[in-house]
Amino acid sequence: MNQQPATTTTATTPAAQLRTHCTTDADGRITFHLPALETPDRESAQLLLRLRPKKGRPEDTLLHLPVETAADGGRRAVLEPRPALAEGRWDLYLIPAPGAPRQRLRPGLRDLRALVDGHTRDRPSPVAVRIPYATKDGYLAIRTWRRTAHAEVEALDVTSTSMTVRARLHGATLSAESAVRLRARGADGAVRHQEPQADGSGRSFSFTVDFAELTATGSTVWDLSVRTHPAGQAAPIRIGRLLDDIADRKEIFVYPSATVGGVTVRPYYTVDNDLSVEVTAAP
Repeated sequence: MNQQPATTTTATTPAAQLRTHCTTDADGRITFHLPALETPDRESAQLLLRLRPKKGRPEDTLLHLPVETAADGGRRAVLEPRPALAEGRWDLYLIPAPGAPRQRLRPGLRDLRALVDGHTRDRPSPVAVRIPYATKDGYLAIRTWRRTAHAEVEALDVTSTSMTVRARLHGATLSAESAVRLRARGADGAVRHQEPQADGSGRSFSFTVDFAELTATGSTVWDLSVRTHPAGQAAPIRIGRLLDDIADRKEIFVYPSATVGGVTVRPYYTVDNDLSVEVTAAP
């Protein structure tokens, strides 16, 4: 595996020839089962992973994986668990021979069963997550997260006046000074704190948010995190849900809203699968 500047071009090839199956394991390894390669230099073929750049920025992070012959005679490439990939979205391409244009891959079967119960396994720091998925335009990509520590939501119960969150820390432990932080977005965002109710492991905790406490500042979005040490000693750890097989949960996990004090309050997962609470004017 190596990293180098982007210099290759992209070719258009019939989708049926580029459909690629993949299998994940519990350690984060992904095996890609590639389409047949009918080229004289097929032993030099590579799988290219491109970190999707932000809008208006050039691509500058590429990983190349060798394509090898599998035991069944097919072609495959293996993305090992280490090193951890940078957080973001990685698009996949096939380079069938040296100097050939890269060809975008479409997803075949994605066996993600090993990821379903990922929240039950403790993760060391840094917490690295990778989930293959199909993009909106029908191509194969990998959603990745890389964080020093992470607080995984294990349960979220919403009532007409409050929500109760049960979560577990990965890559960190709670201390006597730990606190849950709710911060309103914006340069001068208000901050609310909750004392977490922790179990004896120092990893699992729960807290309840009274929606009325979030309505005084008007319409805004509150982001949730947990602070394991006093301010300044460690960065807050974002609370969210990353450790399963769902790459984008914002439109899948939709929670009911509550009307409190003339405004509507609704917890939701962001585009990064982090937990936030939206406060808007009631219709």
